[in-house]
Amino acid sequence: MTRRGYATGEARRERILATALLEFAENGYRGASLARIAERVELSQAGLLHHFKSKERLLIAVLDYRDEADMRRFDFGKLTGIAALNALADVVDYNSRVPGLVQLFSVISGEAVTADHPGHDWARTRYRRLRASLASALRRGAETGEFRADLDAEAHADRLIAMMDGLQTQWLIDPDNVDMPRIFRTYVTDVIATLRP
Repeated sequence: MTRRGYATGEARRERILATALLEFAENGYRGASLARIAERVELSQAGLLHHFKSKERLLIAVLDYRDEADMRRFDFGKLTGIAALNALADVVDYNSRVPGLVQLFSVISGEAVTADHPGHDWARTRYRRLRASLASALRRGAETGEFRADLDAEAHADRLIAMMDGLQTQWLIDPDNVDMPRIFRTYVTDVIATLRP
C-alpha cells in the first residue's frame, strides 16, 4: 500500500471508529446496528466488514480507541500521589464535557458483566489496569512522603474508581442535579487530606 493509500485507510478507519463509538453509545452493543454504522460512514455493510470482520471486533476496536485517547490525554503511569489524584479529577471534569463517551462506557460496562459479552474481557482488563495504575501512583506518593507510609493503596484505588463510576451513573441519569466534576474534586480533596502524613 502506498503512503497515501495508507493515510486514506487510516483516516477511514478513524472515521468508522468515531461513528461506531456514537452508535454503541446511543444503542449499547446489542442494539447497535452495523448497517447504520456503514450508512453513516458511506460504506456498504460488506465494506465495513472489510475493515472489521465482525460486530464484536468493531466493539473491541472502539473500546481500545477510546482507551488510547484517554491514555494520550492523561498518563497516570508518570504521575505521583497528589498529582495523580488531581489528574483523576481532571478526567472526571473532561468526561462531563463528553457525555456520549461516558454513556458508551457505562452501557458497555453494564452489559459486560456477563461472561459471554464481547466486551467482558476488555472491561476486566481495563479495571485491573486502572486499579494497578492508581495504586502504584498512590504508593509512589507514600514513597515521596506526600502520603502516609501505611496507606492501603489498593483499597483507596478501588474506592476512587467506585466513586467515579457511581457518580457517572448518577450524572447520566440526572445531570441537572448531579455536579459530577465538583463532587468528585471535593472527594479527591478529602482523600488527599486523609492520606497526608
